[in-house]
Amino acid sequence: MTRVVESGVERAVAPGSGRTGGRTFSGVKPTGHLTLGNHLGAVRGWAERDQYRTESLFCVVDLHALTVEHDPARVRRLSRQAATVLLAAGLDPERCTLFVQSHVDEHTRLSYLLECTATDGELRRMVQYKEKGARARAAGEGVRLSLLTYPVLMAADILAYETDEVPVGEDQTQHVELTRDLAVRFNQRYGHTFTVPRATRPPVAARVRDLQDPGSKMGKSGAEAGPGVVFVLDEPDVVRRKVMRAVTDSGTEVRYDRAAGPGVANLLEVLAACTGGEPAALASSYSSYGALKRDVAEAVVELLRPLRARHAELAADPGHVDQVLREGAERARAVARQVVDRAYRAVGLLPRG
Repeated sequence: MTRVVESGVERAVAPGSGRTGGRTFSGVKPTGHLTLGNHLGAVRGWAERDQYRTESLFCVVDLHALTVEHDPARVRRLSRQAATVLLAAGLDPERCTLFVQSHVDEHTRLSYLLECTATDGELRRMVQYKEKGARARAAGEGVRLSLLTYPVLMAADILAYETDEVPVGEDQTQHVELTRDLAVRFNQRYGHTFTVPRATRPPVAARVRDLQDPGSKMGKSGAEAGPGVVFVLDEPDVVRRKVMRAVTDSGTEVRYDRAAGPGVANLLEVLAACTGGEPAALASSYSSYGALKRDVAEAVVELLRPLRARHAELAADPGHVDQVLREGAERARAVARQVVDRAYRAVGLLPRG
Protein backbone atom coordinates (compact mmCIF):
# COMPACT_ATOMS: atom_id res chain seq x y z
CA MET A 1 0.00 0.00 0.00
CA THR A 2 1.33 3.44 -0.92
CA ARG A 3 0.04 6.70 0.46
CA VAL A 4 0.75 10.26 -0.69
CA VAL A 5 0.40 13.63 0.94
CA GLU A 6 1.21 16.76 -1.01
CA SER A 7 1.78 19.70 1.21
CA GLY A 8 4.37 16.27 1.38
CA VAL A 9 6.34 10.38 -0.36
CA GLU A 10 5.92 6.63 0.14
CA ARG A 11 8.08 3.48 -0.48
CA ALA A 12 8.56 -0.36 -0.11
CA VAL A 13 9.12 -2.15 3.18
CA ALA A 14 12.02 -4.52 3.65
CA PRO A 15 11.16 -7.92 5.17
CA GLY A 16 11.78 -7.97 8.88
CA SER A 17 11.84 -4.18 9.09
CA GLY A 18 8.99 -4.16 11.61
CA ARG A 19 6.91 -1.93 9.36
CA THR A 20 3.30 -2.67 8.58
CA GLY A 21 3.86 -2.47 4.84
CA GLY A 22 2.89 -0.03 2.16
CA ARG A 23 4.44 3.00 0.59
CA THR A 24 3.89 6.63 1.56
CA PHE A 25 4.63 9.66 -0.63
CA SER A 26 4.43 13.12 0.91
CA GLY A 27 5.73 16.45 -0.34
CA VAL A 28 6.34 20.01 0.75
CA LYS A 29 6.34 22.91 -1.69
CA PRO A 30 9.21 25.41 -1.27
CA THR A 31 7.11 28.55 -1.62
CA GLY A 32 7.78 29.82 1.90
CA HIS A 33 9.37 28.96 5.22
CA LEU A 34 7.82 25.94 6.95
CA THR A 35 5.38 26.89 9.66
CA LEU A 36 4.20 25.57 12.99
CA GLY A 37 1.09 24.45 11.10
CA ASN A 38 3.17 22.41 8.65
CA HIS A 39 5.06 20.83 11.53
CA LEU A 40 2.12 19.93 13.75
CA GLY A 41 -0.20 19.05 10.89
CA ALA A 42 2.12 16.86 8.84
CA VAL A 43 5.89 16.82 9.37
CA ARG A 44 5.87 15.66 12.98
CA GLY A 45 3.67 12.71 11.97
CA TRP A 46 6.06 11.78 9.18
CA ALA A 47 9.00 11.75 11.59
CA GLU A 48 7.30 10.09 14.56
CA ARG A 49 4.97 7.65 12.78
CA ASP A 50 5.06 7.22 9.02
CA GLN A 51 8.76 6.51 8.44
CA TYR A 52 8.51 3.64 10.93
CA ARG A 53 5.25 2.16 9.62
CA THR A 54 5.67 2.27 5.86
CA GLU A 55 8.26 2.56 3.15
CA SER A 56 8.20 6.35 3.00
CA LEU A 57 9.37 8.87 0.42
CA PHE A 58 9.38 12.56 1.35
CA CYS A 59 9.83 15.04 -1.45
CA VAL A 60 10.55 18.74 -1.81
CA VAL A 61 8.20 19.38 -4.74
CA ASP A 62 10.16 22.28 -6.21
CA LEU A 63 8.63 22.05 -9.69
CA HIS A 64 5.26 22.97 -8.19
CA ALA A 65 6.78 26.22 -6.94
CA LEU A 66 7.28 27.40 -10.52
CA THR A 67 3.58 27.70 -11.35
CA VAL A 68 3.45 31.31 -10.15
CA GLU A 69 5.80 34.30 -10.17
CA HIS A 70 8.90 33.42 -8.17
CA ASP A 71 12.49 34.41 -7.47
CA PRO A 72 14.82 31.61 -8.67
CA ALA A 73 17.36 32.20 -5.93
CA ARG A 74 14.62 32.08 -3.31
CA VAL A 75 13.23 28.79 -4.64
CA ARG A 76 16.72 27.24 -4.43
CA ARG A 77 17.23 28.60 -0.94
CA LEU A 78 13.84 27.44 0.31
CA SER A 79 14.26 24.01 -1.29
CA ARG A 80 17.48 23.42 0.63
CA GLN A 81 15.97 24.87 3.78
CA ALA A 82 12.89 22.64 3.51
CA ALA A 83 15.06 19.52 3.15
CA THR A 84 17.21 20.61 6.09
CA VAL A 85 14.16 21.29 8.26
CA LEU A 86 12.71 17.86 7.45
CA LEU A 87 15.94 16.22 8.56
CA ALA A 88 16.04 18.41 11.66
CA ALA A 89 12.46 17.39 12.47
CA GLY A 90 13.56 13.76 12.65
CA LEU A 91 13.36 12.22 9.19
CA ASP A 92 16.04 9.52 9.14
CA PRO A 93 17.70 8.78 5.76
CA GLU A 94 18.27 5.23 7.00
CA ARG A 95 14.52 4.75 7.38
CA CYS A 96 13.02 6.92 4.64
CA THR A 97 13.84 8.44 1.28
CA LEU A 98 14.21 12.22 1.13
CA PHE A 99 14.73 13.85 -2.25
CA VAL A 100 14.00 16.84 -4.46
CA GLN A 101 11.34 16.40 -7.15
CA SER A 102 13.37 17.98 -9.97
CA HIS A 103 16.22 15.53 -9.28
CA VAL A 104 14.06 12.62 -10.45
CA ASP A 105 13.28 13.03 -14.15
CA GLU A 106 10.54 10.40 -14.04
CA HIS A 107 8.14 12.96 -12.58
CA THR A 108 8.25 15.15 -15.68
CA ARG A 109 8.53 12.19 -18.06
CA LEU A 110 5.28 10.79 -16.73
CA SER A 111 3.61 14.18 -16.47
CA TYR A 112 3.69 14.63 -20.25
CA LEU A 113 2.03 11.27 -20.85
CA LEU A 114 -0.69 12.24 -18.40
CA GLU A 115 -1.13 15.61 -20.11
CA CYS A 116 -1.82 13.58 -23.25
CA THR A 117 -4.47 11.72 -21.25
CA ALA A 118 -6.12 14.68 -19.49
CA THR A 119 -8.55 17.14 -21.11
CA ASP A 120 -8.55 20.92 -21.08
CA GLY A 121 -12.01 21.01 -19.55
CA GLU A 122 -11.27 18.89 -16.50
CA LEU A 123 -8.15 20.91 -15.70
CA ARG A 124 -9.99 24.21 -15.97
CA ARG A 125 -12.52 22.95 -13.45
CA MET A 126 -9.86 22.65 -10.74
CA VAL A 127 -10.78 25.00 -7.89
CA GLN A 128 -7.18 25.94 -7.08
CA TYR A 129 -6.58 26.92 -10.71
CA LYS A 130 -9.61 29.20 -10.62
CA GLU A 131 -8.61 30.80 -7.31
CA LYS A 132 -4.91 31.27 -8.02
CA GLY A 133 -5.59 32.36 -11.58
CA ALA A 134 -8.02 35.00 -10.33
CA ARG A 135 -5.41 36.29 -7.86
CA ALA A 136 -2.77 36.47 -10.58
CA ARG A 137 -5.06 38.38 -12.91
CA ALA A 138 -6.07 40.75 -10.12
CA ALA A 139 -2.37 41.47 -9.53
CA GLY A 140 -1.90 42.23 -13.23
CA GLU A 141 0.11 39.08 -13.80
CA GLY A 142 -0.24 36.50 -16.52
CA VAL A 143 -1.59 33.08 -15.62
CA ARG A 144 1.05 30.47 -16.37
CA LEU A 145 0.09 27.36 -18.31
CA SER A 146 1.84 25.33 -15.60
CA LEU A 147 -0.77 26.55 -13.10
CA LEU A 148 -3.39 24.86 -15.27
CA THR A 149 -1.41 21.65 -15.73
CA TYR A 150 0.23 21.24 -12.33
CA PRO A 151 -2.50 18.84 -11.08
CA VAL A 152 -1.26 16.51 -13.83
CA LEU A 153 2.28 16.76 -12.43
CA MET A 154 0.85 16.01 -9.01
CA ALA A 155 -0.85 12.96 -10.53
CA ALA A 156 2.52 11.89 -11.92
CA ASP A 157 4.07 12.30 -8.47
CA ILE A 158 1.48 9.87 -7.11
CA LEU A 159 1.26 7.33 -9.92
CA ALA A 160 5.02 6.99 -10.43
CA TYR A 161 5.31 5.28 -7.03
CA GLU A 162 2.38 2.86 -7.41
CA THR A 163 0.51 4.72 -4.72
CA ASP A 164 -2.84 3.29 -3.71
CA GLU A 165 -3.84 5.43 -0.74
CA VAL A 166 -3.54 9.21 -0.62
CA PRO A 167 -4.21 10.94 2.72
CA VAL A 168 -5.10 14.54 1.85
CA GLY A 169 -7.04 17.49 3.14
CA GLU A 170 -10.19 18.79 1.50
CA ASP A 171 -8.27 21.26 -0.68
CA GLN A 172 -6.45 18.42 -2.46
CA THR A 173 -9.27 15.88 -2.77
CA GLN A 174 -10.24 17.17 -6.22
CA HIS A 175 -6.68 16.60 -7.44
CA VAL A 176 -6.70 13.01 -6.21
CA GLU A 177 -9.97 12.43 -8.03
CA LEU A 178 -8.33 13.73 -11.21
CA THR A 179 -5.41 11.35 -10.58
CA ARG A 180 -7.84 8.45 -10.30
CA ASP A 181 -9.61 9.46 -13.51
CA LEU A 182 -6.31 9.69 -15.40
CA ALA A 183 -5.11 6.33 -14.10
CA VAL A 184 -8.37 4.61 -15.08
CA ARG A 185 -8.45 6.27 -18.51
CA PHE A 186 -4.82 5.38 -19.22
CA ASN A 187 -5.35 1.77 -18.13
CA GLN A 188 -8.45 1.44 -20.31
CA ARG A 189 -6.71 2.83 -23.37
CA TYR A 190 -3.32 1.19 -23.10
CA GLY A 191 -3.64 -1.74 -20.76
CA HIS A 192 -3.19 -1.96 -17.01
CA THR A 193 -0.27 0.26 -16.09
CA PHE A 194 -1.09 2.25 -12.95
CA THR A 195 -2.46 1.49 -9.53
CA VAL A 196 -5.64 3.54 -9.11
CA PRO A 197 -5.23 5.48 -5.85
CA ARG A 198 -7.97 6.55 -3.49
CA ALA A 199 -8.17 9.60 -1.29
CA THR A 200 -8.33 9.00 2.45
CA ARG A 201 -8.41 11.21 5.49
CA PRO A 202 -5.03 11.23 7.23
CA PRO A 203 -4.80 10.38 10.94
CA VAL A 204 -6.08 13.19 13.12
CA ALA A 205 -3.48 15.94 13.30
CA ALA A 206 -3.40 19.47 14.56
CA ARG A 207 -5.05 22.05 12.33
CA VAL A 208 -3.22 25.24 13.21
CA ARG A 209 -4.90 28.48 12.20
CA ASP A 210 -3.41 31.91 11.64
CA LEU A 211 -3.00 33.64 15.00
CA GLN A 212 -4.33 36.90 13.56
CA ASP A 213 -7.06 35.31 11.45
CA PRO A 214 -8.23 32.05 13.09
CA GLY A 215 -10.63 31.47 10.23
CA SER A 216 -7.70 30.83 7.88
CA LYS A 217 -4.99 28.19 7.89
CA MET A 218 -1.47 29.13 8.90
CA GLY A 219 -0.08 29.54 5.34
CA LYS A 220 3.60 29.74 4.51
CA SER A 221 3.62 31.62 1.20
CA GLY A 222 2.66 34.87 -0.43
CA ALA A 223 0.14 37.14 1.23
CA GLU A 224 -0.79 34.30 3.62
CA ALA A 225 2.50 34.62 5.52
CA GLY A 226 1.54 37.51 7.79
CA PRO A 227 2.14 38.38 11.45
CA GLY A 228 -0.09 35.54 12.61
CA VAL A 229 2.20 32.88 11.14
CA VAL A 230 4.77 31.16 13.37
CA PHE A 231 7.68 29.69 11.40
CA VAL A 232 9.56 26.69 12.78
CA LEU A 233 12.85 28.60 12.60
CA ASP A 234 11.56 31.74 14.34
CA GLU A 235 13.67 32.87 17.29
CA PRO A 236 12.03 32.23 20.70
CA ASP A 237 11.36 35.91 21.31
CA VAL A 238 9.67 36.20 17.93
CA VAL A 239 7.47 33.20 18.73
CA ARG A 240 6.50 34.70 22.07
CA ARG A 241 5.67 38.06 20.51
CA LYS A 242 3.47 36.50 17.81
CA VAL A 243 1.58 34.33 20.29
CA MET A 244 1.06 37.13 22.80
CA ARG A 245 -0.44 39.26 20.01
CA ALA A 246 -2.78 36.49 18.88
CA VAL A 247 -6.40 37.44 18.31
CA THR A 248 -8.75 36.15 21.00
CA ASP A 249 -12.51 36.67 21.27
CA SER A 250 -15.02 38.95 22.90
CA GLY A 251 -15.59 38.20 26.55
CA THR A 252 -13.11 36.89 29.08
CA GLU A 253 -14.05 33.24 29.65
CA VAL A 254 -11.53 30.68 28.44
CA ARG A 255 -13.52 27.86 26.85
CA TYR A 256 -13.12 25.60 23.88
CA ASP A 257 -15.72 26.49 21.26
CA ARG A 258 -14.43 26.58 17.68
CA ALA A 259 -17.60 28.18 16.32
CA ALA A 260 -18.20 30.84 18.99
CA GLY A 261 -14.58 31.51 19.96
CA PRO A 262 -12.20 30.57 17.12
CA GLY A 263 -9.27 32.63 18.46
CA VAL A 264 -9.17 30.97 21.88
CA ALA A 265 -9.97 27.59 20.34
CA ASN A 266 -6.94 27.93 18.07
CA LEU A 267 -4.65 28.69 21.01
CA LEU A 268 -6.03 25.73 22.96
CA GLU A 269 -5.53 23.43 19.97
CA VAL A 270 -1.92 24.57 19.59
CA LEU A 271 -1.29 24.01 23.30
CA ALA A 272 -2.91 20.57 23.12
CA ALA A 273 -0.82 19.61 20.11
CA CYS A 274 2.37 20.70 21.85
CA THR A 275 1.64 19.08 25.21
CA GLY A 276 -0.50 16.08 24.34
CA GLY A 277 -3.56 17.38 26.19
CA GLU A 278 -7.17 17.88 25.12
CA PRO A 279 -8.30 21.42 24.22
CA ALA A 280 -11.52 21.32 26.24
CA ALA A 281 -9.78 19.95 29.33
CA LEU A 282 -6.98 22.50 29.07
CA ALA A 283 -9.48 25.35 28.91
CA SER A 284 -10.66 24.66 32.46
CA SER A 285 -7.15 25.42 33.75
CA TYR A 286 -7.25 29.08 32.69
CA SER A 287 -9.10 32.09 33.97
CA SER A 288 -7.53 34.64 31.63
CA TYR A 289 -6.41 34.92 28.04
CA GLY A 290 -3.02 36.28 29.12
CA ALA A 291 -2.10 33.17 31.10
CA LEU A 292 -3.20 30.95 28.23
CA LYS A 293 -1.10 32.89 25.73
CA ARG A 294 1.99 32.72 27.95
CA ASP A 295 1.70 28.95 28.27
CA VAL A 296 1.09 28.51 24.55
CA ALA A 297 4.13 30.64 23.73
CA GLU A 298 6.41 28.65 26.02
CA ALA A 299 5.03 25.32 24.78
CA VAL A 300 5.73 26.29 21.17
CA VAL A 301 9.22 27.54 22.02
CA GLU A 302 10.08 24.28 23.77
CA LEU A 303 8.57 22.17 20.98
CA LEU A 304 10.68 23.92 18.35
CA ARG A 305 13.88 24.24 20.40
CA PRO A 306 15.46 20.86 19.43
CA LEU A 307 14.40 21.30 15.80
CA ARG A 308 16.05 24.72 15.60
CA ALA A 309 19.22 23.40 17.25
CA ARG A 310 19.47 20.43 14.89
CA HIS A 311 18.74 22.68 11.90
CA ALA A 312 21.68 24.90 12.86
CA GLU A 313 23.98 21.85 12.94
CA LEU A 314 22.78 20.60 9.56
CA ALA A 315 22.90 24.03 7.93
CA ALA A 316 26.57 24.23 8.93
CA ASP A 317 27.25 21.03 6.95
CA PRO A 318 25.47 21.50 3.58
CA GLY A 319 27.56 18.73 2.04
CA HIS A 320 25.78 16.22 4.27
CA VAL A 321 22.36 17.48 3.20
CA ASP A 322 23.43 17.33 -0.46
CA GLN A 323 24.53 13.73 -0.01
CA VAL A 324 21.22 12.76 1.60
CA LEU A 325 19.30 14.33 -1.29
CA ARG A 326 21.55 12.72 -3.89
CA GLU A 327 21.17 9.25 -2.40
CA GLY A 328 17.44 9.80 -1.90
CA ALA A 329 16.96 10.76 -5.55
CA GLU A 330 18.78 7.59 -6.63
CA ARG A 331 16.46 5.42 -4.53
CA ALA A 332 13.33 7.25 -5.67
CA ARG A 333 14.42 7.03 -9.30
CA ALA A 334 14.89 3.26 -9.03
CA VAL A 335 11.25 2.90 -7.91
CA ALA A 336 9.71 5.36 -10.37
CA ARG A 337 11.70 4.36 -13.46
CA GLN A 338 10.10 0.92 -13.67
CA VAL A 339 6.60 2.39 -13.61
CA VAL A 340 7.33 5.20 -16.05
CA ASP A 341 9.19 2.96 -18.50
CA ARG A 342 6.17 0.66 -18.44
CA ALA A 343 3.89 3.60 -19.24
CA TYR A 344 6.11 4.67 -22.14
CA ARG A 345 5.96 1.19 -23.62
CA ALA A 346 2.19 1.06 -23.15
CA VAL A 347 1.54 4.22 -25.20
CA GLY A 348 3.67 2.96 -28.07
CA LEU A 349 6.96 4.83 -27.66
CA LEU A 350 10.10 3.07 -28.84
CA PRO A 351 12.29 1.84 -26.00
CA ARG A 352 15.68 3.41 -25.56
CA GLY A 353 18.56 1.57 -27.21
